[in-house]
Amino acid sequence: MATSDFWQRVSTPTHAAWSGETAHRASSPSWGKSRMWMALDVVTVLVAATIATTIEKHTGPVTGARQLYHGSLIHGRSMSILLALLCGFIVALLIISRRMRLYSPANLTNFLHEQRLSAQACFSAGLLLTGTLYLVRAEDIPRGIVLITLVLVAVLLSLRRFVYRIMLYRRFDRGLDTRNVLIVGTGPEAHALRHHIDSVRHLGYIFKGFTDLPDTGSNADTTSQDLVLALDSLFRHARTQFIDEIIFTSPCDRNLVQDVLELARIHGMDLRLVPDLYGGLAWNSPIEYLGQFPTIPLHRGETPEIRLVLKRVIDIIVSATLLLLFAPILLIIAIAIRLDSAGPVFYKSERIGKKGRVFRCLKFRTMVQNAEELRAKMSHMNERDGVLFKIARDPRITRVGRLLRKYSLDELPQFFNVLRGDMSVVGPRPPLADEVKEYKLNHLRRLSVTPGITGLWQVQGRQDPSFDSYVSLDLSYIEKWSIWLDIKIIVRTVGVVFSGTGS
Repeated sequence: MATSDFWQRVSTPTHAAWSGETAHRASSPSWGKSRMWMALDVVTVLVAATIATTIEKHTGPVTGARQLYHGSLIHGRSMSILLALLCGFIVALLIISRRMRLYSPANLTNFLHEQRLSAQACFSAGLLLTGTLYLVRAEDIPRGIVLITLVLVAVLLSLRRFVYRIMLYRRFDRGLDTRNVLIVGTGPEAHALRHHIDSVRHLGYIFKGFTDLPDTGSNADTTSQDLVLALDSLFRHARTQFIDEIIFTSPCDRNLVQDVLELARIHGMDLRLVPDLYGGLAWNSPIEYLGQFPTIPLHRGETPEIRLVLKRVIDIIVSATLLLLFAPILLIIAIAIRLDSAGPVFYKSERIGKKGRVFRCLKFRTMVQNAEELRAKMSHMNERDGVLFKIARDPRITRVGRLLRKYSLDELPQFFNVLRGDMSVVGPRPPLADEVKEYKLNHLRRLSVTPGITGLWQVQGRQDPSFDSYVSLDLSYIEKWSIWLDIKIIVRTVGVVFSGTGS
């Protein structure tokens, strides 16, 4: 990301300024992600206090902790009083930060505004701390520790949010973690919102089409080919486009909005309104700014943020560890492929990932160079039903390739895809574009999550030629997903690999 591009993004104006008068309208962010950010704030304060004490008292962290426990860190001050003051500062910081919406999604706020609020929250909590010190007459507590702690907390919190925002923008640039949006209405407001979403990329939203429902009051013409006229067709279309949010931009009948709201809850989609009170439907609802556009969220789907972060951490640890451990084997396999047949070492194929995103999937080459051309001539030999293509003794597979496939060694390079975030260790296998074209509507559910290297089908039904069984196992995984299920699949995959049951 170019530096100038980043500063252009962070300086985008926003109207979400916080004040005591407008605080009651602030949106409540996902509680799961809020708890994660609040926990990180607590850790940041503890680290800052430890560093400040080490600098001021010229003592190490272990010695300082021992002195704190025995009440000798600060002469005359017991451990309980010091911990009470520290906990009070932490609680004040968390409450103020939450009131200032610092735990809201970063893409919905302006960067410079967020940095200002971060410093304001820190020093507001600091004022409460210093006021408490004055009231309890704690003149013996070194002011240097208090001052250094406040400065370090402000710097560390700002730095952490800065780094997180850069990482978030880069993922948006690669099409990761973005949200697909369907706009209800075809009037000037709808087109203005569409232009805003397309031009301000750091919002992380991708426009997927307009919808013109009855009684929306839209008069403007549109050349969009993504128009859905019936309510039942709206959500069928939304599923095929992997829509995350539906935004109403034109006034329409309150009962219609209520019907869409109920269906949005059923389908797990978010619903927003560009403000209009809709006969009281949006009363007492918070106002969120989507860039410069005020919206009223009527429903917000529950996302297991903490579990998804933990899943990503496991992906990074597992993939990095395996790539380091198997580095010599990767080199040996690469040499063997080069000696066995002509062609590149790696096979790169375009696969369909989460929400229909196209990415290049890496594998060791196990077939002859013209394998794709030969596939069309061998379609009559396909042993799988549905959209899958599989031949037990495929003549296109090389000698080394047959060995690699037997023990699934050809898929080792896909751990690079995991590190990049294109794939996960566990999840449905990423399909080819030609396969997705033949999917039925219920099959598209497989693309609602990040694809994986292994999954339920690999450990339970690998030899089952039924495509329906293949899909049902993937859908079962999506419905029952948990971190513990991922761990069990990883352990069972090890047994499958060593048994040599690969194709």
